[in-house]
Amino acid sequence: MVRPRKLRFVGMEPEFRMFKPVGIPVVEMDRIVLTLDEFEAIRLVDFEGMDHEGAAALIEISRPTLSRLVEQARRKVADAIVSGKALVIEGGNVEMVSRGRCGNCGWEIPRGRGGGRHRCGGGRR
Repeated sequence: MVRPRKLRFVGMEPEFRMFKPVGIPVVEMDRIVLTLDEFEAIRLVDFEGMDHEGAAALIEISRPTLSRLVEQARRKVADAIVSGKALVIEGGNVEMVSRGRCGNCGWEIPRGRGGGRHRCGGGRR
């Protein structure tokens, strides 16, 4: 029997839920689903520039699990771009949370788990 997936904490609803190539109707396209936890992992690591340890603390998962999520998300995004598939962001065992921010730079801070490292040098060392 497979162990149930741990709940993951996402700090931002995606503003857009689908990306697709121009000129092809969605009904004629293959779709790739990027789960909300994969979206959060790639947002924190690739967009916000966080290290894997800090991003894992925000989502409340282990660092190796975060690394796997980032790798899966990157592979899905690359497949959608290279193969001309629609990328749909939905699903996953997630809970939306409101997080604190660093007073120096606005960096997202884990809920009650310290600040982690981030670009302004604030938070835990």
